[in-house]
Amino acid sequence: MAKLVFYTYPSCTSCRKTKGWLTRHEIRYEERHLFRDHPNTSELMEILKLSKSGVEELLAKRSREFKKLSIDIESLPLSSALKLLADEPKLLKRPILTDGKNLVVGYHHDQLARIAASEEHQQTIRLASEEEKEQMRA
Repeated sequence: MAKLVFYTYPSCTSCRKTKGWLTRHEIRYEERHLFRDHPNTSELMEILKLSKSGVEELLAKRSREFKKLSIDIESLPLSSALKLLADEPKLLKRPILTDGKNLVVGYHHDQLARIAASEEHQQTIRLASEEEKEQMRA
C-alpha cells in the first residue's frame, strides 16, 4: 500500500484546507513540515516525475524568495534546480501531496478526490474504520 505524504506549512491556508479535507475523508497520511523536514533532491525528483509541467508546477514564482533570485531557473540544469529547491524549500508551492503515483500541488479538491478514490486509499479508510470500531468495543 502506498503511503500518502503531505508536505505542509501550518500557517498556509491551502495547507489547512487540504488537511481538513483529508481529515474529513478519513485519509491517513504522513505529515511533513515543508521547512523543517523538506524533501531532499531524490524525493523532489520522484515528485517531479509525477508532475505534468515539470519544475514549473512546483515553483512558487510569486514568493518573495523567488523574486529575490537573480537567476533564470528555467536555464538551470535539472540537478541544479532540484538542489536549489531542496536547499530553499520556501521556493516550493504548497501543499504538496503524493502517494508515489499521484501528485497534488496546492488545494484542489477534485484532485484530492481522485487520490481518495484510488483502491489503495479506500483500503486505508476501511482499515481505519475497523480500528476505530475495535477501540470502541474495548
